[in-house]
Amino acid sequence: MAKKSKDARIQVILECTEHKTSGMPGTSRYITTKNKKNTPERLELKKYNPILKKMTVHREIK
Repeated sequence: MAKKSKDARIQVILECTEHKTSGMPGTSRYITTKNKKNTPERLELKKYNPILKKMTVHREIK
């Protein structure tokens, strides 16, 4: 059998950065996983925001 890793892959929440400045109610969040060995810094991806109806930058939150 293969060895078990020490939980290198963790679950993170991505939150829209443009939504707060738009003044609209609600928020756009996505849940995904990342490998903390390969990407120790905060994750930043372009995802679709259904409230703003466009692609926006989503950053990892604690």
